[in-house]
Amino acid sequence: MEITSKGTGPSEFATSLATHGLNPSGAVHWNLGWEALHRLAVERGEACLTAHGVLLATTGERTGRSPNDRFIIDEPGLAEDVWWGDVNKSTTPEVFDNLLEKVQNYLDEVDTLFVKDAHCGADPEYSMPVRLITEKAWHASFFHNMFVRSEPTELLNHKPQYTILHAPELLADPDIDGTNSDVFVILALDRGLVIIGGTHYAGEIKKAIFTIMNHILPADGLLPMHCSSNTDYKNSALFFGLSGTGKTTLSADPGRALVGDDEHGWSDEGIFNFEGGCYAKLIGLSEEDEPAIYATTRIPSSVLENVILDADGVPNFADGTLTQNTRGSYPIESIENRTPDSMAGHPKDVVFLTCDAFGVLPPLSRLSPEQAAYHFMSGYTAKVAGTEMGITEPQATFSTCFGAPFMPRHPSVYADLLSKKIREHDANCWLINTGWVAGGYGESSRIRIKWTRALLNAALSGDLDDVIFVKDHRFGFTIPTSCEGVPDEILQPRTTWPEPERYDNVANLLAQMFIENFEQYKDGCSKEVLAASPQVMS
Repeated sequence: MEITSKGTGPSEFATSLATHGLNPSGAVHWNLGWEALHRLAVERGEACLTAHGVLLATTGERTGRSPNDRFIIDEPGLAEDVWWGDVNKSTTPEVFDNLLEKVQNYLDEVDTLFVKDAHCGADPEYSMPVRLITEKAWHASFFHNMFVRSEPTELLNHKPQYTILHAPELLADPDIDGTNSDVFVILALDRGLVIIGGTHYAGEIKKAIFTIMNHILPADGLLPMHCSSNTDYKNSALFFGLSGTGKTTLSADPGRALVGDDEHGWSDEGIFNFEGGCYAKLIGLSEEDEPAIYATTRIPSSVLENVILDADGVPNFADGTLTQNTRGSYPIESIENRTPDSMAGHPKDVVFLTCDAFGVLPPLSRLSPEQAAYHFMSGYTAKVAGTEMGITEPQATFSTCFGAPFMPRHPSVYADLLSKKIREHDANCWLINTGWVAGGYGESSRIRIKWTRALLNAALSGDLDDVIFVKDHRFGFTIPTSCEGVPDEILQPRTTWPEPERYDNVANLLAQMFIENFEQYKDGCSKEVLAASPQVMS
């Protein structure tokens, strides 16, 4: 269903906008398809087309999320279960109400509004109806790609549970509006509203809805997860990991169908994708290494962000002039090797990916459910020199549940749900280090991807079931002694170091980092999870 109206338009749609406090004076486009949205985006000067006819937009100063500008209203109701802190920052109802009025007045006066209706969640049992009201055609197309597209009959009676009022051109005044900058992203959990202003970065739209799902689903016993997933139609697998750990690369397996690349729920029936599309990081993308994703950058329904074009209008994915966070949004149907319904059965394997630059963690280890909960809450990886300004040596990074910015509840809520589901479905848990051994970053090469794939494939296929595992007494997990296609000597990192005593010192340092990071979670954790902590060895 596509409807274009002038002014208030058809009464039922004007009434629908009035429920959001809107009475627009300009044109309103309802649920246009991507073809019309792309045409309007180009006509309105919002974006251009690449040589392959793909829409390309730039986002200005904000080329990524703005975590310091994101707030949740602290008011009675759902917000009472928010774990407040540096990540989940609160604001008052008064600040929200004042900014909401500004957004409503602003959207009422723009020349054109775009309304898109969709769902979040591929499983109809848990699908949440959502709506975007925006001043930009290209953001409406992004929303069209990223969320589950509703059937025309569903659109006739669409009643959003959450609506985003999106005004990227509207800037806040921090001195008057109570914000940290001219950008604001504010979630009103009990009002079914999100307001976004001052930023064109499209990722704020999807992450706002993801955060809401992460808050409401645990109350019903469902586990929301920041992970990718694939399946061989007998057994599915989950892949958790922060940026640079190999989550997208390792889940893209020609022998397994993609369920989704970023956000999933785990229900009593199995795994379901939250999204109707993918939002891939494109910097350094090559056809040889990631052919499926590369192909989507030639499909006209895709939307590219901050990608540099060459003189012929062809994307240059090696060029990070605008940002290293270049992105591509595309419908999941653009990936041929995928599950048809974006769902799969209960996972047989849960995989945590880390890039350990200290060279301490083994290329693969097996975790108990309690250890899995501990590492899930820790969300460890390491930054290396050159990844950010000022980093000259490896730095540990911990991100709760491998997605701290999007997890409003106490981490133990998600960890307890994960442990419960792992036990119920007898899932195997693995920790894979895609970083370094043999002295760590700067003293050796990164673990070869072919070795990591061999270890992963052996774990998923059950080929490690009959292999002898030995316990690492410092970290508690167990390590295989052999794997076909992988040198035995790299499986035990200590033996790869020229000086084993130096390994012990660095390993103790990393163990202490884990312990210190976990102090913030202790009050909400079971004694079994606390007992899974690494130990500093003398």
